[in-house]
Amino acid sequence: MKPIPIALQMFTLREESQHDFPGTLKRVADLGFDGVELAGYGGLTAKEVRNLLDNLGLQVAASHVPLDDLKNDLDKVIEEQKILGNHYVVCPYLPPDARTETDYHDLISLLNYAGEKCQSEGITLCYHNHDFELKHLADGRMALEAILDDTNSANVKAEFDIYWLAKSGENPVEWINRYQGRTPLVHLKDMTTDGEQFFAELGTGGVDIDAVLDKGDEANVKWWIIEQDESHRTPFESVKISIDYLKRQLAD
Repeated sequence: MKPIPIALQMFTLREESQHDFPGTLKRVADLGFDGVELAGYGGLTAKEVRNLLDNLGLQVAASHVPLDDLKNDLDKVIEEQKILGNHYVVCPYLPPDARTETDYHDLISLLNYAGEKCQSEGITLCYHNHDFELKHLADGRMALEAILDDTNSANVKAEFDIYWLAKSGENPVEWINRYQGRTPLVHLKDMTTDGEQFFAELGTGGVDIDAVLDKGDEANVKWWIIEQDESHRTPFESVKISIDYLKRQLAD
């Protein structure tokens, strides 16, 4: 099997990117990443980002695209992903005022519509979870179950975030098994073992990273994506610890 490449979610380096997006991308490349998951273009056009990444030998693993853009500007989103050479668009977050039963029903309809349109253009739409989707709806299902069960599995995939699953008391491997073949993107994160349950560098916390990695080939994972929302170290220090750990584990 071809090794599964490693990307960095650029939200991890949001402050660094704001000050020097090209320089930040270069440092990401120097750390040995294969690609990046974009969360904006650093004030550049999609074409400028593509040229910059090509020069650095980085691919676009995926793009996090705000829900409003998927609703109101999907044609432009698709056009930009084609320029970037990207095959995965991710719905990354639901604001607190958009998490009612009605909101989830509307979200499922949107994902089905956008997923079909993206698929017709050679792009796959994924949904990224946090912890709030692990709460139960009136029908007894968790919101994340409803999202995945009620969308077309051919057009809408998952980007499981293993930190948020674990923080909610869920087993990430069980979710990967349950939705076999629908997890082309996986967010790898660790969690401290103290009461704070803070974001941790890979291999330094209590999440069973190895068990997730062992499912990669079977689950047809296309990208491992490192993200650390916040860090007690500098973000680059955290990123280096995580990719060094991940490369060691994947080399074994």
